Amino acid sequence: MRIDLHCHTEASGDCLTPIELFPERLRQQQIQVQAITDHNEVWGALKLQEMVLAATETADTPRLPLTIIVGEEVTALEGEIIGLFLKKKIPAGLPATEVVARIKDQGGLVLLPHGFDPLKNGRLHPTALAQIADDIDIVEAFNARVSFQRYNRRAAAWAAQHHVVTSAGTDAHRLADVGTAWAELPDQPINGPEDLLKALAEGEIMGQWTHPVIAFAKKMVEQTKQRLGLG
Repeated sequence: MRIDLHCHTEASGDCLTPIELFPERLRQQQIQVQAITDHNEVWGALKLQEMVLAATETADTPRLPLTIIVGEEVTALEGEIIGLFLKKKIPAGLPATEVVARIKDQGGLVLLPHGFDPLKNGRLHPTALAQIADDIDIVEAFNARVSFQRYNRRAAAWAAQHHVVTSAGTDAHRLADVGTAWAELPDQPINGPEDLLKALAEGEIMGQWTHPVIAFAKKMVEQTKQRLGLG
């Protein structure tokens, strides 16, 4: 099975990908577990989760099972932090320590995204990273949109040093990028945080990296077509 823990929908201010297009795209790419991690929002993830559950209950024929994890890429004062298995939105602008506390209060997991790319605007500041290091549950060891692949290797090294499981994330902001990075592991149900952590411990990180300048240009072209009704 394949798991992607970092992806965006139209609920993010910088993404126009319609939520209803996700189920078919995920099945095409053989992604069975997808975390939706919109910027400072959870409504898109909740809506997609409801859609998938409803479709599963009414399906006439067996289909590739999909599990949607409700997440959020929270903009803390010192950078971005992802919360997984959330029930409600965490507001932007809080200190990183407070964001982590609110994720844990919801029974969620703390994921460090693209944390070692100094060219990323959302990179978590090293001082904040040191403050929350013991509370990080998952490190994104492959982000398909980091500036250079060496920053993924730094993330993987940090995770190994701190004995934290790793994940992959497309960081997709357009439909064509959904399903291009994943952790591959034995097929098993993911019903909650403990299931996910156990599964990731057996995972192999895989994916296709695209330079963020190229990815941004493609996103702008696609969004322009969407606004003009051409795509």
